[in-house]
Amino acid sequence: MSAGSEPGGDVRLGLLEPPAMLAVALEAYFAFDASGRVLAWNPAAETTFGYTRAQACDRSIEELIVPADARAGSRAELAALARGESGYALGRRVHWVAAHADGHTFPIEMTLAATDEAGGRVFHAFAHDITTAQRASRFTAVESAVARGLAEAESSAVAAARVVEALGVKMGWPVAELWLADDDRQLLSCAARHVGPGRRLRDFALNQLEPGVGLPGRVYADGRALWIPDLRADTGSIRSRAAARIGLRVAVGVPLCTGRHMLGALCVYGDRAEDPEDTLLALLNGLAAQVGQYVLRRRAEELAIELAHTKDEFLAMVTHELRNPLSVITGTAALLDDELDDLTREEQRQYLQILLRNAERLSIMADDLLDLARLESGHLAITPAPTDLTAIIEQAVEAAAATVEDKQLTVTVDLPERLELYADGHRLRQVADNLIGNAIKYTPAGGAITITAGADGAAQMITWTVADTGIGIPASERPRLFRRFYRASTAVDRRIPGTGLGLVITRAIIERHHGTISLADDQGPGTTFVVRLPIKPA
Repeated sequence: MSAGSEPGGDVRLGLLEPPAMLAVALEAYFAFDASGRVLAWNPAAETTFGYTRAQACDRSIEELIVPADARAGSRAELAALARGESGYALGRRVHWVAAHADGHTFPIEMTLAATDEAGGRVFHAFAHDITTAQRASRFTAVESAVARGLAEAESSAVAAARVVEALGVKMGWPVAELWLADDDRQLLSCAARHVGPGRRLRDFALNQLEPGVGLPGRVYADGRALWIPDLRADTGSIRSRAAARIGLRVAVGVPLCTGRHMLGALCVYGDRAEDPEDTLLALLNGLAAQVGQYVLRRRAEELAIELAHTKDEFLAMVTHELRNPLSVITGTAALLDDELDDLTREEQRQYLQILLRNAERLSIMADDLLDLARLESGHLAITPAPTDLTAIIEQAVEAAAATVEDKQLTVTVDLPERLELYADGHRLRQVADNLIGNAIKYTPAGGAITITAGADGAAQMITWTVADTGIGIPASERPRLFRRFYRASTAVDRRIPGTGLGLVITRAIIERHHGTISLADDQGPGTTFVVRLPIKPA
């Protein structure tokens, strides 16, 4: 050890060369003087804190490893040590949070001793990162919280929220997500997401993904755990790049499965680089298996309930929507047969028009049921080609002109001259007829309908809206709107006819085009459907 003098006469210690044993020690060793100046820094300290010996020595220990919000307390502790007091740390084994050179903080366990040297007092610290140990100690708490959450949850949605909250809060992951597969729609949906305080997800916060896309989609498609050690380097994934932009560094996902049946994915995202840990993967796989069993059991229970509801709704649809036009056709045909010789040609024509309208109504129902069957079997055909959406919407509006005039509705159409995309024109016309037909059907006489569409060139997406001032849909019923045979109470109470199939088929067509349909949060009366479609083929 060498000693030197600073201007003003203060005796300063020189840099210390730690003994060979400390140079190869697994624990971080560093020494500093009463002013906090670093005098020694072994290789383990370099690994633990991220600074080389050359970068650390002769700098303030506070500046190197004490987080900014803890520096006031650190200065008071150092002053107490300089006065010869034991302070909080001297001679004790203490746990506290240290700062790394890359900016992240982590827990350490440290012991501190002091020696009196010729140039003054020297403090010797031995420390090691206890992140892994702390995380392992939390595993039991997480497993317990998840088990309790699943047992007490009154619904799948609540259970999913409790799982990601346990991972996020107790394990310290900034973002945790639970994704579940929708086999009918061939999509993954985010059932629950936990986001740490103060973190904004922006374009990372997607709620639907296709299998094979993003971390959840890749885990689901491959059926195995995936660790992404550096999200910035995962350039093939748009979502990984979005995660990196908001400060997330590492991600790991494990599949939710029971046997060979894939149910979804459980994913967590961290804000500092980490190496894969067998204990963490074991925990996540164990939780995923537990959640998978729960999901399968709840799905069976919910499916039984849904089947019962669907049966009732189907019977109600058959009773009202099929029997009514059949009764009209039967009654009109009987009248026509009895009075044919006494009817004028104009009266005969009116009877025939009644028969035609009700036969068309039955034909539409039959087509909807056939499309539903194709949807259930995965055979709803889409044949894309270069298409003009503006022309499709205008044709649908023109076809509905007579009904619009009868109800004295005001229809406002705001469309560009052309709106090119690669899609199935026949199926999009089906969507247009359905959305515009619903707007007309559920808007009272004298109301207004507004149809807009436009392209976002940067996002390569088309946004198409159909808004009305009609009877609207209660907020509590909106989650069930796209369920087969479901009809809103506002329509049922007013005895407005319908099968409850149109929106199910509409959503299937749009999603087969890799688009989305949603219901906007209207403040006033009526509803607004928002459709987003990619301009180019996926």
